[in-house]
Amino acid sequence: MRAPSPSSGPRGRTEHSPLPDFCQLPALFALFVVGALTVTVMWLARDNRYDWPAYSVSMFFVTWLALVVAVTLCKLRHLLQRLPGHAPYVGVWLLIVLIVLVASVVARWLDGALQTRLIDSGMGVFVRDNAVIAALLGAAMLRYFYVLAQWQARLAAVTRAQVEALQARIRPHFLFNSMNTVAALIRVDPAAAERTVEDLSELFRAALGQHDIGDGTLGEELALVERYLAIEQLRLGSRLRIRRELHDLPAEFPLPRLLLQPLVENAVRHGIQPLREGGEVILRGERQGQGIRIEIINPLPATPPTAGNGHGLDSVRQRVAWRYGPQARVEAGPHGDCFVVLLQLPGAAT
Repeated sequence: MRAPSPSSGPRGRTEHSPLPDFCQLPALFALFVVGALTVTVMWLARDNRYDWPAYSVSMFFVTWLALVVAVTLCKLRHLLQRLPGHAPYVGVWLLIVLIVLVASVVARWLDGALQTRLIDSGMGVFVRDNAVIAALLGAAMLRYFYVLAQWQARLAAVTRAQVEALQARIRPHFLFNSMNTVAALIRVDPAAAERTVEDLSELFRAALGQHDIGDGTLGEELALVERYLAIEQLRLGSRLRIRRELHDLPAEFPLPRLLLQPLVENAVRHGIQPLREGGEVILRGERQGQGIRIEIINPLPATPPTAGNGHGLDSVRQRVAWRYGPQARVEAGPHGDCFVVLLQLPGAAT
């Protein structure tokens, strides 16, 4: 199926349309196929399977119905999309049932008026049966469209999150500051300068070369975090204090790459840099059953930067939701005089 066409959200974001494009061939083809299969199955289930005229008329009726439904939904799609929540799908379902009801009444009346006797049942039974079939098939088909749209939205969110993570990693100020740190250390402490270059190269290798090869591990991500903190420790000195409370975390736990490092970078950038006296970043983690719980805590400046402490949190939430499903939690917000980011990830990742 074709992905729903994107539309612009209220904040300039690109969002997926909640409904498929019924004006396009894939949706129209799906309607025709579902209708044709239904007629064929019902015809095969009858005692007299060789009633070809009835089969031909039924196929024509369903094809005509599918065309009317597709045209109606195509014309009304822009109005249905304005409805909140899941109401667009409810509106489509009601329209399908209504169109089938009206068409069934017209078809049964024409059969009686022309005395073709192609419909054996009475008006009430014929209309009722067609409405029930349309309601069931319409609900199943819309459920398929909904699941497909959600899958495509998650796939797009992951792609967008990876691009955002890549862009976030190549922040000019971080690169320039790191290069200045290396330049200052070359004569004073060549060994520290060499370590800093190695740490910086690992950070950029992770940002530029590992977005398309699946998950990493928690151990690898924590090692990347340590490399980043080592660079910032040289730059900020005693202003940056790190407290690690990482108890029995499974190093082999599968984790999307560059998930924790951007959050730690935000903690340093928004929580430590604005403070003249610096502050303490707390990395807290523990195993919870088959899953893990991780907290990243930094002090809140009296006047937070305009960018806020939540930069990149949306992409982290999207990646976590896509990777671990609804059981995962990503929460962020002020707690007293600190800003806390909480990640709770289940072990049974989907």
